[in-house]
Amino acid sequence: MVEYTLFFDEIDKNDTAKVGGKSANLGELANNIDVPVLPGFATTSKAYELFLEETGLKSEIKEILEELDIDDVNDLQKRGEKVRNLIKDAEMPEELKEAFKETYRELSDRLDTENANVAVRSSATAEDLPGASFAGQQDTYLNVEGEESVIKRIKDCYASLFTNRAISYREDKGFSHFDVKLSAVVQKMGRSDKAAAGVMFTIDPDSGFSNAIVINSSYGLGEYVVGGTVNPDKFTMFKKNLGLIEKELGEKKVKLIKDPDEEKENKQVTVPHEEREKFSITDEEAKELAKYGKKIEDHYEMPMDIEWLKDGDTEELYIVQARPETVQSEKDHSTIRDYILEEESKVMLEGQAIGSKIGSGKAHVLESPKEIDRFEEGEVLVTDMTDPDWEPIMKIAGAIITNKGGATSHAAIVSRELGVPAIVGTENATSKIKDGEPVTVDCSQSTGRVWEGELDYEVEEHHIDDIPETETDVQINIGEPGKVFHLAQLPVKGVGLAREEFIVASHVGKHPMKLIEEGEEEKFVDALRSGIGKIGAAFHPRQVVVRLSDFKSDEYADLEGGEEYEPDEANPMLGFRGASRYYDEEFSDAFELECKALRRCIDELGLDNLTIMVPFCRTVEEGERVRQKMRDYGLDQGDLDVYVMAEIPSNILRADEFANVFDGFSIGTNDLTQMTLGVDRNSSKLSDLFDERDPAVKESVQMLIWKAHKHKKHVGICGDAPSTHEGYAEFLVKSEIDAISVSPDVALETILKVAEAEEKHRG
Repeated sequence: MVEYTLFFDEIDKNDTAKVGGKSANLGELANNIDVPVLPGFATTSKAYELFLEETGLKSEIKEILEELDIDDVNDLQKRGEKVRNLIKDAEMPEELKEAFKETYRELSDRLDTENANVAVRSSATAEDLPGASFAGQQDTYLNVEGEESVIKRIKDCYASLFTNRAISYREDKGFSHFDVKLSAVVQKMGRSDKAAAGVMFTIDPDSGFSNAIVINSSYGLGEYVVGGTVNPDKFTMFKKNLGLIEKELGEKKVKLIKDPDEEKENKQVTVPHEEREKFSITDEEAKELAKYGKKIEDHYEMPMDIEWLKDGDTEELYIVQARPETVQSEKDHSTIRDYILEEESKVMLEGQAIGSKIGSGKAHVLESPKEIDRFEEGEVLVTDMTDPDWEPIMKIAGAIITNKGGATSHAAIVSRELGVPAIVGTENATSKIKDGEPVTVDCSQSTGRVWEGELDYEVEEHHIDDIPETETDVQINIGEPGKVFHLAQLPVKGVGLAREEFIVASHVGKHPMKLIEEGEEEKFVDALRSGIGKIGAAFHPRQVVVRLSDFKSDEYADLEGGEEYEPDEANPMLGFRGASRYYDEEFSDAFELECKALRRCIDELGLDNLTIMVPFCRTVEEGERVRQKMRDYGLDQGDLDVYVMAEIPSNILRADEFANVFDGFSIGTNDLTQMTLGVDRNSSKLSDLFDERDPAVKESVQMLIWKAHKHKKHVGICGDAPSTHEGYAEFLVKSEIDAISVSPDVALETILKVAEAEEKHRG
């Protein structure tokens, strides 16, 4: 007997030819992976073939698509619509109708109900295979009830095999329109309209960083996350131990729910303000989802793109779809391209950057994909949000900007696939950008920016395979953690300087003592833990040296509320900064918050690669007092190294004694030069005298290395000198320094210099 339907417990991943990728994967999840899956069944490819044969549609469809020109978008739209209408208007053959009704009744019996509420999803037989992603090309129908409604929606799924995007994609990939067949997944409807739903990637979808799981979540049915109607919440989890790296609150202004009046299947409603201010799932639920994601990835042995929901009736989480991730996992990661903006203008808008490229061109504001004939290749598409009908335009756009959407919205997914820079979730791009206005779409930083005018930028290409190994560790300096997943792919030995000040200034903005006074200590701890945690996780297990806060009093005063806590100093550079703050009676409560944040990074994320660095430590006694404070506040528990920043002559002269207090040294050439030569590094009058190559500075560097190595202590350097002065890297290699840390943009260049110096030194 020909099988026209199969329950999930009858199929697995080897049945793609029978039921398509989506259905086969659901069977695999239900039967062979320990994750929760809602019950259901799939119609088979045999059923689809019979439908085409019995209705006589195959020859008609062939005829309609025979002379198709996919570059002519109007032609594509007309022919696609004609095919879809033919399928929708056709009568379902009686044999199939009875098979579908009988299986639906059995599903309802299994669920102990009449006319089970189900979702009907499309599953193409060539879908979700490596090298081809049919994601989003076919349709999904939610909250479907009753035999006739299920049959209608199965037919609608058949029709959606011929969406404009699907037709175009098959033509591009060389698939025959009839080699690809359609199965419909009929699955119990999880009541996410009473809770939340979303998407999960077991790889960072923007950078390809493989040790993160990224979860997007919003209230209501998941279609609004996938389609980009809402800007969702985002959770980034550390794959190593499923700890939460960071979370970002989305706007979630609307949600899609089952229509309570039954006038239609689903209805959009506004999310109350107080709910928008909360995360749509808990941290524990995010961790549970990440656990499922890791199991699925481990089973398939490849990065996965997963849809999930939370049922508001049962409060349970369910996996509703899993397919291979096909953008980052297939990218050539041996070549790194750096996009560098060479000039700036006025920032018009900000949003979420997709990818790390820069694009520019004339803005074209469109309301509907039907206006495609007005769009010219290379223009910047500006619209509210996109869906599959927009893809012919997206393929020829120089860049894309949308009002709505998050990192897993349609616009984001397709932009990554096409390699087109995009900024999503800007809220008001269509009203702020004028049609025809030249703009630059800049995704090179953590926040996507739209600049006025077409700005100059350059692209630097580096081939990692050509980068030599060095004995001296080359590391990078990092302030803003936003792009660390991209930077972690550089062939460096970790981070030699992670600056807390950038995180405090950009993600907190308030003086820590002000936060303590207002009872908002957790805001400071969470922001610092999140920023440092992201840097530490990105480079794990490579070393990450975190410098404790080194704001000077005038910089602290610039933070909100800072003026009432900071002294007015004549020379803040030599004043109340660095180590002297940490044990100070008035400031030590703020230092305790730093220690808490760092301790959480270690305990919650398992970051055993963190090294703490104490800046501007004037005396050995100060060093001892700081380490004691770190012990008092639970940070220094003997499970991490603590370095001192060598930037004061006393650090060099008393290096033997400092070596008894600290586990290593990191030379800060800027302050060391300033203090050794007595030159204010910010003075334009004395700029000619400020030179890290001065013999007194270089002798200090060599003396420290010699003394530290005598005590078997590590010595690194994190100033600008190695990257700005020709020959300085060679001097450091010859002096046998252990690590050189530079800004990311010169990391590869520095590795080459160090390799050359090592070869010469060996000679």
